[in-house]
Amino acid sequence: MREKRTVLNYLAEKEWLIISLWFGLSFIGAILEISRHNINNYLIFKDVFFHVIHQQPLYIPYPADYYDVNLYGPVFSIVIAPFAGLDTSLGAILWSLSGSAVLFYAIRQLPLTRMQQNIILLLCSMELMGAASWFQMNQFIGAFIILTFTHIIKGKELWAAFFIVLGTLTKFYGIVGLAFFFFSPNPKRFIGSLFLWGAVMFALPMIISSPQYIIQCYFDWYAALVHKNELNEGANILFQDISAGGFIKRVFHLPGLSNNVVLIPAIVLFLLQYTRLSDRYNSRYRLYILCSTLMFPVLFSTSSESPTYIIAIPAVCIWYVMQPYTRWNNIFMFFAIVLISFSHSDVVTPWVRRNIAMPYAVKAFPCLVLWLMIAYDIYTRKYLLKKDVSPVPVKELEPAAVL
Repeated sequence: MREKRTVLNYLAEKEWLIISLWFGLSFIGAILEISRHNINNYLIFKDVFFHVIHQQPLYIPYPADYYDVNLYGPVFSIVIAPFAGLDTSLGAILWSLSGSAVLFYAIRQLPLTRMQQNIILLLCSMELMGAASWFQMNQFIGAFIILTFTHIIKGKELWAAFFIVLGTLTKFYGIVGLAFFFFSPNPKRFIGSLFLWGAVMFALPMIISSPQYIIQCYFDWYAALVHKNELNEGANILFQDISAGGFIKRVFHLPGLSNNVVLIPAIVLFLLQYTRLSDRYNSRYRLYILCSTLMFPVLFSTSSESPTYIIAIPAVCIWYVMQPYTRWNNIFMFFAIVLISFSHSDVVTPWVRRNIAMPYAVKAFPCLVLWLMIAYDIYTRKYLLKKDVSPVPVKELEPAAVL
């Protein structure tokens, strides 16, 4: 297994290979779906901008233009604005590549060595290809969470708050960035920045519409999210609820199981990780909290889909590059990549996708196992005993007050 890890390090040394795979696979994934005229998500996003301009309802079906409905907040109209006026195919490609670029930048900001960053990019590239072909915003959301973390530990609360508010008012997943609050060297400035950006982001779409319309949109958005959650819990939709709750319901044949049965214990377990805040200046503790936070909204949301896992897969890879060389770690990572990045891809047969991957929400399984492992290591402080013996150790972080 040592040799396999060495091969991975060898590949990660090739910067040209990393960049080619990261952006090349994203481009191929987008082009393939455009050639199949399968860009429904982008059509929804594009029209959000025009619906806001014309002050049309944001959360109702428009069957003449696309199927499904928009579920993003009003501020998304500003995010998608640079792409909305372009030719549809060109706009879709640029939108997809922009998500890849933002996530690439975020991973480059992690307090890890260049080699570790390259390994993460290499292992995430297949999942990114799938996410890019769906033209969703998950790449951005994952990047926002990571950038919140990196800016907070650098003492840049203003920008950390920016990414939290933008992510929250777009897809709501971004709110988990608040998990890094205790790493801030200036909590008061951080809280003030949250209020500042909250006011700015709330009012920004009003520039291209009206205050009354945007306020009503937020009420409609809340109602749409509640309705969507009810649909996800009540219906057996293979493409939805690919979460810890969905996995448990499907494997143990408990279709009526309430998501709260899984969510409430998960919140308690997550909060218990902060009983180790005395280690908040420890680099491994901080990165473990980052990994736990990245996986949390994917594992415990009924709206999780296959492309949502581009938010969780960086956490799996961050954890991996922090570990020593052991057969268990390599075996676990191999099966994690297979189940997360390949189980829904064209690499496996349609039979596997239809009869195993989707019916049993297998993408959630390795993430759930790792999330529980990380929680256990934090509770028992075993992360302090796991010395990195690889040639690319985790960078040690200075106390937040110094940063």
